Amino acid sequence: MNTQRNATLTVDGKTVELPVYSGSVGPDVIDIRQLYAKTGMFTFDPGFMSTAACKSAITYIDGDAGILLYRGYPIEQLAGECDFLEVAYLILKGELPNPEEKAEFDNVVKRHTMVHEQLIRFYSGFRRDAHPMAVLVGVVGALSAFYHDAMDISDQYHRDISAYRLIAKLPNIVAMAYKYGRGEPFMYPRNDISYTANFMHMMFGNPCEDYEPNPVLVRALDRILILHADHEQNASTSTVRLAGSSGANPFACISSGIACLWGPAHGGANEACLTMLEEIGDVSHVGEYIKRAKDKSDSFKLMGFGHRVYKNFDPRAKLMRETCHEVLNELGLHDDRLFKLAVALEKIALEDDYFVEKKLYPNVDFYSGIVQRALGIPTQLFTGIFALARTVGWIAQWNEMIADPDQKIGRPRQLFNGAEQRDVPPMSKR
Repeated sequence: MNTQRNATLTVDGKTVELPVYSGSVGPDVIDIRQLYAKTGMFTFDPGFMSTAACKSAITYIDGDAGILLYRGYPIEQLAGECDFLEVAYLILKGELPNPEEKAEFDNVVKRHTMVHEQLIRFYSGFRRDAHPMAVLVGVVGALSAFYHDAMDISDQYHRDISAYRLIAKLPNIVAMAYKYGRGEPFMYPRNDISYTANFMHMMFGNPCEDYEPNPVLVRALDRILILHADHEQNASTSTVRLAGSSGANPFACISSGIACLWGPAHGGANEACLTMLEEIGDVSHVGEYIKRAKDKSDSFKLMGFGHRVYKNFDPRAKLMRETCHEVLNELGLHDDRLFKLAVALEKIALEDDYFVEKKLYPNVDFYSGIVQRALGIPTQLFTGIFALARTVGWIAQWNEMIADPDQKIGRPRQLFNGAEQRDVPPMSKR
């Protein structure tokens, strides 16, 4: 981070100099940490649209150019050349692993996949119809009761162990949430297959027969995990960082991220997209719903198009579209009703001047719901899959924050518009 110049700000006739920092890529930032001391004023930025809250070397997004980089590598290359644990290693450690490092990392993760038997009993405290995200928030937070031996977050070794445990156990925890809701027995993990294949084994296997995951479907789910592994300083990542800034343990911090991700405006977008397709129902109704989407007085929204960050296209969307084709071809679902509907909707929206002008292009959520549905994952669990993938990014961001000497406990300011100081009147005069 380099200081090359200052920004000059004049407030009430008083001029102050604020340093300007340049990162390796992306916009420069104005350091306003001394703004209040020098001017007696705060900045006002709802939603943090123009505020950099931290330094980070993990993920870079250029929304205008449609670029997403993990540690400098384009998401398209990573999803095409690597498996999820390679990408996890990259996000955690900064470089792609060589064969020996990959084998060692895979082995470490596999050694931590099982959960404590007492933790399994936690599930019986939930109703069978509990939302999986409610279960994940509770169970992941409860991990701190089982691994208090590694709670010294100032110790890098302890932080690494916590990272391995979270990455390894989330597939087991998510799969158990699925099995519990169905009244099926939990499946113990297998260490002889890949991370994603093992997750599918725990999801769809049963003790009565052997389950061999389909490699095409494993690759599809692996790609979904890669595409969702991190996404810079989004709402849930910022929540993890804010919780972590207080010194909270990593399990509590990741639980807070899961709770934030649960929101329909964040992790629930692919679920909302699939619900929308179900509402449209048939290709013959697409024109009607396109018309409704343009009508400002109509509450209907075209889900899965456009993105708050990407202003031209979502680089993950093309990969997810290709994955969707691969999965449906493998399963013989070429004529899947929702897929045909999605293709028709996408075609019309991309050719319609209204959507073109507003740059409402398909995003990653548009096809990911169809892929997960084809894999047999219920709609309610879509966000749980997202949490499984994003745990890697969350723990890497948390780790980076803890090691940053400039990091302080989060304490946003406010523009207060309530009542000024006043005296409490006696009861008789109220």
